[in-house]
Amino acid sequence: MADGLGEVIVESTRNGTYLKVTAVHVATGTEATAVGPAVEPRAVERLAIAKLQRLLSRP
Repeated sequence: MADGLGEVIVESTRNGTYLKVTAVHVATGTEATAVGPAVEPRAVERLAIAKLQRLLSRP
């Protein structure tokens, strides 16, 4: 799904005006979460995936 990450599961949960997006890397079980405005779901999803990429690139 995301640039070279392999399979990633993305889950979105809306709470009022906020959206919580969790991205889980299937192969490792590593997850990253981002919270932002519900009116910008793609931006919040991109942020969660970027955080996941950063976590996976750590030594």
